[in-house]
This record gives sequence, C-alpha cells and structure tokens, in this order.
Amino acid sequence: HVQLVESGGGSVQAGGSLTLSCAISGLTYKRNTLAWFRQVPGQAREGVAAYFTGEGSTYYADSVKGRFTIAQDKAKNTLYLQMNSLKPEDTAMYYCAAERGYCYNVRRSVFGYWGQGTQVTVS
Repeated sequence: HVQLVESGGGSVQAGGSLTLSCAISGLTYKRNTLAWFRQVPGQAREGVAAYFTGEGSTYYADSVKGRFTIAQDKAKNTLYLQMNSLKPEDTAMYYCAAERGYCYNVRRSVFGYWGQGTQVTVS
C-alpha cells in the first residue's frame, strides 16, 4: 500500500523560500519516478519537478528551473522540494506523486500514487 504525505506548505512573501516534504511509504520497486505537481483552481495540474530514483537524474519545468530543487533522502523515505526566489505565480496546491518505473513524460495521467496536497501562497 503506497502512501504519500506532504507537509511544509504555507504563506511567504515574494522572494522568499519554502521547503516541501513528502513522506513516502510502501514503494518497494527499485526504479521509480518521484515528482512534484502543482495546481491552481480552474487550471490543469502541472508537473514541476521529478526525480528518477536509481539514476539520480532530475526534471524541472522551465518555469522553476534555477529556483526549485528536488531531492530524495533515501534513508528517511522522503522527497523534498526546495523552493527559492518564490513568485506570486508559484501560488498553488502542491502535490507529491510517485509511479513505478521512469516516467520521463511528467504528466498527471501517468502517475498512479498521489498525496493529499499542501498549499503554497506567495504574496
């Protein structure tokens, strides 16, 4: 039973930083894709960043490149998203997602496991 639990969202001023965490359990496959998505009401859920376990490679959406960093702490079974230089347009509900295998096309439809989301508000 795969479970993802996000934490770390909140409100921050533009230019500030936040770190999101996602505690992952039950994902025993060796090669997985772990990702962060975000969604604004009325808009599609957007893939922000992804980490390909085993490879250690990453993917970032153009809108966050150079500002966000995705990382995995394997010992703690936790995925992080360090967000720096935050902008008002980063305001969204952020979701942690996981899928077995490497999902290089980081789209909502290919991920089967999701957390409940954590709100990030940048003013």
